[in-house]
Amino acid sequence: MNRILGIEFRRSAALGAAFLITIAGTILLQATASRWSTGWMALAMTQREYLALLSPLAMAAGAWQSYRVHRANVDELFASASRPRPQRMVPILVTTGLAVIVAYLVTLLTAAPRILDTARYLPPAAYVVVAVGLAAMIASVWLGLAVGRQVPALATAPALAVIGFALLIFAPHALPDGGMTAAFSPSMGMSVFSDYDTVDGQVSAAQGLWMAAIAVAAAVLLAVKDRTLAFAALVPLALGATATALLVPTGDAYERGRLDPAAQELVCTADAPRVCLSRAHEALLPEVAPKARRALALLSRTSAVQAHEDTTTLFPPTSPKSRADTVLMRITVDAHGRLAQPGRLEPAMLTGAFTGPDHCGDMPNVPVATAAAFWLLDRKPTAGPDGLEYVDPDAVKLWTALRTLPRAEAKARVTAVYQAAQKCQVATDLLTRGAR
Repeated sequence: MNRILGIEFRRSAALGAAFLITIAGTILLQATASRWSTGWMALAMTQREYLALLSPLAMAAGAWQSYRVHRANVDELFASASRPRPQRMVPILVTTGLAVIVAYLVTLLTAAPRILDTARYLPPAAYVVVAVGLAAMIASVWLGLAVGRQVPALATAPALAVIGFALLIFAPHALPDGGMTAAFSPSMGMSVFSDYDTVDGQVSAAQGLWMAAIAVAAAVLLAVKDRTLAFAALVPLALGATATALLVPTGDAYERGRLDPAAQELVCTADAPRVCLSRAHEALLPEVAPKARRALALLSRTSAVQAHEDTTTLFPPTSPKSRADTVLMRITVDAHGRLAQPGRLEPAMLTGAFTGPDHCGDMPNVPVATAAAFWLLDRKPTAGPDGLEYVDPDAVKLWTALRTLPRAEAKARVTAVYQAAQKCQVATDLLTRGAR
């Protein structure tokens, strides 16, 4: 059997297809490293999202292989062998399947070194996400083989690539529910909206089931001797589609399953003042803790004694409980898995502390909060997310006024701003009217 597979590898397009898919996948992942540098699950999901391109490439490779066999006119020669056609198809199915598996895994391994030192949290679900991606690649190349056999033309491979890409991108949007969309398209539902995203086990099971149904249908199409029996491939498709639709969670259940509570769990420093990061960002604690503690030291006249990562998410909506003794900090990871814009962490922490909890509706407090924060830092106020700083004129005026006051009075006013913010009170006039 090994000898047969070796011959099949040499004569088929399997190795060329593996090389093409590896190059395309590696370029995509390396060019968009900032999307998945937060951790292993983000990497697995991002690679799955790129199946929108890799899967059509695998289909085209399979179709091209079938066209090569047709052009060489060796079907009659192979048919003269004593073995039945299904048995003769096993080597090409195995070689093409192995080729796309290796290509997918090599693409993943070329990306892994970037986050090897910074991504400690590896949930079991990440392995499942990768496994479903492998199943999708096998189903794609086998489907290409089957279609290429049914339509053995030069244009079949490029046409199948274009049609496959269009279907994977646009067709899922016709489905009414996000769960159904993800179940029938392995590239959909893989967009990473937070560092705590995951793929629900039931969704992965449904996706794997549908990919298996496509693979079986493709094998049937390739193996049947009489093409008039091709309709038999509809049986596994119908059964797979029905089982997938019954298994996949939909609505709120699907949305809840997109979040990994374990990734949001806090991991804290052993010594005080405590600095806590989510399990997804645990490796950043040595880098974040000194900066967070410097910010807490500047807030020594307030009730803030510890710093926690802000694990707020939008899809689904979650947020940590607000506590007067805790300063929240948003952690952003750069393309290498390190803390992005480290110089912005302390100003952002202090500004957030003086703005107040998110549920307060805090926009009127922003200039006051910025002025108070930068007075503590003894720096001219700037504002802006992700390091895109700009000068806030209102904050500069308040900061300038604070600097003209005696230090004790300025400290009292800054403390009053913090106390007002924690009570969801508008603190616009506190820096100019004096402490209360």
